[in-house]
Amino acid sequence: MFSSVDTIWVLLGALLVFFMQAGFAMVETGFTRAKNAGNIIMKNLMDFAIGTIVFWVLGFGLMFAGNGSFIGGIDFLIQGDYSSTIPTAAFIIFQTVFCATAATIVSGAMAERTKFISYCIYSAVISAVIYPISGHWIWGGGWLSQLGFHDFAGSTAVHMVGGVAALVGAKILGPRIGKYGKDGKPKAIPGHSLTLGALGVFILWFAWFGFNGGSTVSMTGDSSLLSASNIFVTTNLAAATSTVTVMIITWIRYKKPDVSMTLNGSLAGLVAITAGCDMVDPVGAFFIGLIAAFVVVFGIEFIDKVLKIDDPVGAIGVHGFCGATGTLLTGVFSVDQGLAYGHGFQFLGVQALGVISVIAWVAITMTIVFFVIKKTIGLRVSKEEEIEGLDIREHGIANSYADFMPAVPGAIPTVNGIPDTHVSQIPVEQAVPVELISGSSDEGAPASDVKLTKLVIVTRQSKFEELKAAMNAIEVTGMTVTQVIGCGTQKGATEFYRGVPVEMNLLPKIKVEIVVCRVPVRTVIETAKKVLYTGHYGDGKIFVYDIENVVKVRTGEEGCAALQNDD
Repeated sequence: MFSSVDTIWVLLGALLVFFMQAGFAMVETGFTRAKNAGNIIMKNLMDFAIGTIVFWVLGFGLMFAGNGSFIGGIDFLIQGDYSSTIPTAAFIIFQTVFCATAATIVSGAMAERTKFISYCIYSAVISAVIYPISGHWIWGGGWLSQLGFHDFAGSTAVHMVGGVAALVGAKILGPRIGKYGKDGKPKAIPGHSLTLGALGVFILWFAWFGFNGGSTVSMTGDSSLLSASNIFVTTNLAAATSTVTVMIITWIRYKKPDVSMTLNGSLAGLVAITAGCDMVDPVGAFFIGLIAAFVVVFGIEFIDKVLKIDDPVGAIGVHGFCGATGTLLTGVFSVDQGLAYGHGFQFLGVQALGVISVIAWVAITMTIVFFVIKKTIGLRVSKEEEIEGLDIREHGIANSYADFMPAVPGAIPTVNGIPDTHVSQIPVEQAVPVELISGSSDEGAPASDVKLTKLVIVTRQSKFEELKAAMNAIEVTGMTVTQVIGCGTQKGATEFYRGVPVEMNLLPKIKVEIVVCRVPVRTVIETAKKVLYTGHYGDGKIFVYDIENVVKVRTGEEGCAALQNDD
């Protein structure tokens, strides 16, 4: 007899863990550059799809089909009965989404320079063989579980497996072009959207309640209800503690609270608490989150600055380092067996043995896999492909954000408050033929003896409305406005990205182009200076150019006449 409550609980957990794929996709996309956004999304989609198939064909059997010490068994296409209080199918889908999580961790650390076909191959190997075998040691009745090793929801079995694979892959792959200077110092390569990164973290935090809570695989009886409730509390508390602590650490070290590192701090706490969320109390969860915060900040810096391994999203520090740390801290803060509660070193020793064994297994096997791929089809894209972006070279996507252009406030005319972006379509039979009216010559002489001057003003976006009003007041009504990014000799405002100073920070600006003839150029300059001045870096610049001629297309008028109103 199956339990309806247990089955519903497991299926709900599976749905939440599946939703973590969306979270990983957003984090990895946001923390990398826009030219590779489509490639990242494709990898996150395919590691789940490929992983589902190979885990069904081979991986599940290696993990659960038998009680051997090292390997489960062979159960192609899952023919056996694995039911308990839940049906076999519910258990299969729950384990499948966990497998996909381990594989997707690797893509972030190897982002922006890995061949797509190579990624598909090693992702399949992880899901088919590497994750299932170490998973059997821990969850399938293998030798680690027989020794008493405890990893409730996967700090080691899932996250550290992905983190170690990411470490090996990123090391063999090498850093992105421009990541390290000739002196070996790292250079910041900021991701293109902290907004997407933050959305991904919130999705992951939400779905983690299914990742940890669903691992009870039961909601029948008071003990299961108490366990699930405690898991929710410890999971959330560890994540919150780590988040706040990372914010404080970066505030002290970088003089400002680092956004991307703090987002990683949330994930660090979640990863670390996953092993012992069922065995620790809230006090233990607090200290696990606290310690994980230091591990992730200094771990990411160590990887970046000392090991010289380029990890665009911080996956190695978050999943590898914090996965190992959380598993070890379970041996310290477990209420029933932990060192902090006077239970000795035995349990902690077993936890340490498990961590070391899984690291060795994944490091050796993934080194072989990556070297075989590197020597056959190749692991890394060409220099030209990397510079141009994997979206266009791997997938034929010119721009993952096609036709997306944030509007400059006030730059687009409105009708009843609604942006009017439509160009009126004049029927061809009503069009006015071009007729040259003013005195242009074949020699290309100016059509007017009045000097034409172009002014290009680059300034803050927030100043546009004031500038527009001021120009209108001195009867300069024609202007072209473009949203741009750039910086001056100060190279933009000082910014740190994961503790590394950004060498050139391109800031959002507006570029206003004005051509004048009757209005004195000095009047325009002084008016603009008065409106735009704040006394701080970033007020902008005014560039002045001589114009040879202006031609109005509709009427053929040239020179100053082309700038005048028809009236």
